Amino acid sequence: MASSGIFFFTLIAVWVAAGNAKNPFVKVECNTENIGEHGHQSLLECAVKTTKEVVGAVIRVVTWTKEGVDDPLLVFNRGELRREPGYRFAEPSWDENNMNISLLIARTAVADDGDYTCMVITDSGDDNILIRLKVKATYRDPTIRSIPEKISEDADNDLICNADGGYPKGQLRWFDENNVEWTRSAEMDVRQTDNGLFQLSSKLTLLKGSRFSKYTCVVFNATGGKGGSTTFEIPPTSRGQGQDIEGTGLSSKIAAPVIVIGSLIVGLLLALLIYRRRSQMARRPSAAPLMGDQQRGRAVEFDAEKGRLQNMESEQCEDSQP
Repeated sequence: MASSGIFFFTLIAVWVAAGNAKNPFVKVECNTENIGEHGHQSLLECAVKTTKEVVGAVIRVVTWTKEGVDDPLLVFNRGELRREPGYRFAEPSWDENNMNISLLIARTAVADDGDYTCMVITDSGDDNILIRLKVKATYRDPTIRSIPEKISEDADNDLICNADGGYPKGQLRWFDENNVEWTRSAEMDVRQTDNGLFQLSSKLTLLKGSRFSKYTCVVFNATGGKGGSTTFEIPPTSRGQGQDIEGTGLSSKIAAPVIVIGSLIVGLLLALLIYRRRSQMARRPSAAPLMGDQQRGRAVEFDAEKGRLQNMESEQCEDSQP
């Protein structure tokens, strides 16, 4: 398109040499701040306005240029129209009597982001204006995967969040189940693809023994606007503190029956011991019940024998006296 560039600069030189300059009778009015959606049409609206002193103005030259691009995107010069593919007047049947000089971009790309200049020369005067187009692309909803795929409670694990297809550069942020942010603990990686869109990736490391049940990854655009989000749930056996609580509960379930059974055994032993003591105490007041019939008979015979001996001794004493 070198010939287009030479044509454009020749046109400007001729215009300047002809003594054309801005005047109060002709003015180009545009929306100076515009937003275009990636992959869709974008319209840079501009129109030529004249004062009441000007009647039936005729456009001789219109040029649309973009900063950083050598060749003009669109040039109209005295009935001849030249344009780059994908750029045209908003009105397909446009001619030099039409004051609507808006530029239509057929399929907006990241490369279309930037500053544009629209210049108009009429038979009653000229003007130019600077217009800004901001291109944006909405990020796809983020996805989360774990490394390793099966989370282990005995080792550190990583959660990887990815979101792509957005522009300008956005950010991924992490939140736990209590909406506490963990972004500062994550590592962010940003890459720009060939079409200018961004790929965002964030890695959040989960330390063993210190985990929550849920982690949410949210994508934010360049202006801080909140986009899509995805939540990753940690399996119950891998929740660290939650696992401790669950383990304690399991131990309690096992220990409770053991304690009950042990208490019953101890109670039975105490009852048996008390019963035996009471039985022994009931027998101690008299030794007689402990003696059998044979023992009682022997005791009576002993007493009788003892009495006979005493009687014999008494009789012998009486005989020995004079």
